[in-house]
Amino acid sequence: MEKIDRYFPQSYEESRETFRGHLDKIKHKWPSAELVVEQIGEEEDNTIDMIYSEAIEKNDKVLFFTTGEHGIEGYAGAAVTHMFVEEYIDRIDPTTTGICFVHALNPWGMKHFRRVTENNVDLNRHYVHDSVPKDINEKFEKESDLFLPNGKIKDLDHEKKKLYAQLAKALAKEGYGGIKEAKGMGQFQFERGVYYGGKNEEESASFLKKLQRNLLSNYPRVIHMDWHTALGPTNELTMVISEQDPREQEDLEAAYKMNNIEKFTPTKVKGDSTYHFHKLKNEDYQDTYLFSALFEFGTFGTGKKAELREFMTIVLENHLYWEGAEKSEDRKWIEEEFRAMFYPREKEWLASVLNEASGGIESVLTKEEIFK
Repeated sequence: MEKIDRYFPQSYEESRETFRGHLDKIKHKWPSAELVVEQIGEEEDNTIDMIYSEAIEKNDKVLFFTTGEHGIEGYAGAAVTHMFVEEYIDRIDPTTTGICFVHALNPWGMKHFRRVTENNVDLNRHYVHDSVPKDINEKFEKESDLFLPNGKIKDLDHEKKKLYAQLAKALAKEGYGGIKEAKGMGQFQFERGVYYGGKNEEESASFLKKLQRNLLSNYPRVIHMDWHTALGPTNELTMVISEQDPREQEDLEAAYKMNNIEKFTPTKVKGDSTYHFHKLKNEDYQDTYLFSALFEFGTFGTGKKAELREFMTIVLENHLYWEGAEKSEDRKWIEEEFRAMFYPREKEWLASVLNEASGGIESVLTKEEIFK
């Protein structure tokens, strides 16, 4: 329990202060390590923070952690980084391995316990490698009434019944697969809608794209773990890896010995940052080896019932943000449900994050030759 209290922060500011404090320990192994601070957005004191060092003698490989791409999910990612610095950093050989740890790619979202940026952009629908076709998400457009906020929430029970009725109608018309596709593909038309991929490049995306290119340029092996929450079985870790990785599902399972591994394609999720990373590598850095995957700590679970709960939560939270609620108890319920989806405070879940992260770190970093 002491670990939980120490590793899991209550606020963005607390998390950032803790992260910056890791520099002293890291400098014992990488004396040239430095803290890079990047101001992001219009709101004061929102920063992406990065601790970076090249290898001491030869840049054979680099370990790259990213957290907080989906704001509120950064709290679990920060806890994993904290645990890694305290419990695993001594297993890395600094003479041949560089390190790059990034805190809060979406600092505004993390500070305000939201998933999106201050421009309502879902950063993992934002890294579109090619131009975006206007009809990228026709199913979203057809069912826009389901996804878009419309007026202040006057009564939550009524709002949920209305949403269920709209959802039932949409399911009858588009089918379960169609609604799932509308969620996953993102959309680029409705600025106040959920899963919005944006129109202009976000500062956070510019930062990450530049960093991806720099790491691919400077190291023959890049090992990237991007930490997220919500997807997958409750209290378990799921590795989500791009189809750009040429290995088959069974090969991945044999290599990493993890219980939950998924491959995804641009036909399921458009604009994912790890997909962009792989595309960049394949087009401009063919001789570089890249491992890049999302690691998700599950909350609501799997199956249709869990997915529908997730969908309802995302839509209601977005509605609340844009239009507000007349009743304080309705606001509180939505905020608590949203937090339960992305940063639960139950001790069992928090403990599972540390336990499951340890297993994932051991599996991946042993296989990828980061641990000596």
